[in-house]
Amino acid sequence: MSYEAEKQVVLDFYDAIDKAQESSIVSAIADHCAPDFLWRGFHPFDEQHGAEAVAQNFWTPLRKSLTRQQRRMDVFMAGANEMDGFDSVWVASMGHLMGLFDTPWLGIAPTGKLAFLRYCEFHKVENGKITETAMYFDIPHLMMQAGLQPFPPQTAAQLVQPGPMTHDGLMFTPQPADEADRTLAAINAMISDLGQWNSGLSLEDELRRTWHEDMLWWGPTGIGATYTIERYAKQHAGPFRASFADRSKTGHICRMAEGHYGGFFGWPNFTARPTGGFMGMPATNKLGEFRVIDIYRRDGDKLAENWIFIDLLHFWKQQGVDILARMAEVPKT
Repeated sequence: MSYEAEKQVVLDFYDAIDKAQESSIVSAIADHCAPDFLWRGFHPFDEQHGAEAVAQNFWTPLRKSLTRQQRRMDVFMAGANEMDGFDSVWVASMGHLMGLFDTPWLGIAPTGKLAFLRYCEFHKVENGKITETAMYFDIPHLMMQAGLQPFPPQTAAQLVQPGPMTHDGLMFTPQPADEADRTLAAINAMISDLGQWNSGLSLEDELRRTWHEDMLWWGPTGIGATYTIERYAKQHAGPFRASFADRSKTGHICRMAEGHYGGFFGWPNFTARPTGGFMGMPATNKLGEFRVIDIYRRDGDKLAENWIFIDLLHFWKQQGVDILARMAEVPKT
């Protein structure tokens, strides 16, 4: 199936929103989105309804802060949504919003220098309009670029993250349907293993069932990026499993694939209770939500790269720690 019409809707929206002046941001959104447009974003934005709310609360302040903004996409794809029986079509985009950090945003003091905001978004397209968007972005990553330290030292690496090693993530033209099927099958096999948290295998051997040995896991700030199964198990998967109990089943809203790429998001994806030290923070034993987007690149029949967006500000606020407020009060060093 070709998703060219849905992709064009999103590309036209990007062109309009990226070129819009402050006074025309609302109309740029309204022209391409449904009147009852639902927008989901990371804390502190959460759910927004309609073009005016999305423009006023998110886009206008961000554009004032990151001036001369550019959208630098690394992945662009579309697919039918497995979670509703492949009835709806979603278009996904991932990359960075780049600009000059010239005025404060969310209380984060500007640097006057080049800055990148990692983002990934899923758009549901119906009858030529965007009806829903999930736009997730790594605010702690921007904090680090501004000289702040929102979390204790993380277990993996802090980087401005690149796109796919193969440089083939921008799928503006149709891809073979069988490739999408293979990608979705690899993602679903990984989800099945992950959902057990007790496969009877060592963590490394469990991961080897669905991941390449030299996998790349591009995690959010606070956790970081890691490379190879052995280091991923040591620097994220192992500590994460050891730190949580009562993990719920996965609650994805969209899961889809095109070509060698696929991904999903939930609102939330799952809940879990921190019972051990996670990210250098003490256990609270309070059930918390994990809002997550995952984007994957498949190589052969296994997963090779994974980009992850987790709303850690929302999770820690549920645990009684307001990272955003704390960082807004800390002067830059």
